[in-house]
Amino acid sequence: MTTQAESSTNNSVNAIKWVLAIAILIAATVGNRYSPELLPQLSVWMRVVILVVMGVGALALTLITTQGQAFLKLLKEALVEARRVVWPTKDETMQTTLIVFAVVVVMSLVLWGVDSLFGWMISAVIG
Repeated sequence: MTTQAESSTNNSVNAIKWVLAIAILIAATVGNRYSPELLPQLSVWMRVVILVVMGVGALALTLITTQGQAFLKLLKEALVEARRVVWPTKDETMQTTLIVFAVVVVMSLVLWGVDSLFGWMISAVIG
């Protein structure tokens, strides 16, 4: 029973965090739109700094949610997997590129030949 209560509380706290993050982004957007008229003394750079701070705050708020924690875990696992990748050498890359190019040329010639054959057959029947 306590796990259900904790889960329910955790879900509501996560929902509040998401709503706050969205509210911060909306406030940043609306504030940026109307700040030149309401506060003309604010320079463009000051508005940019305020937007960046609000954006980073909203991002930080989303990263402390359950979904944000899962996303961070996924990123860490992806980085570990990316370190395990064995990248091809320059020679292997060139060979593979040439093979793909050759296959594309051959297949385009085959398709052109089949299309021409079908076109010739259709024109012989209709023509």
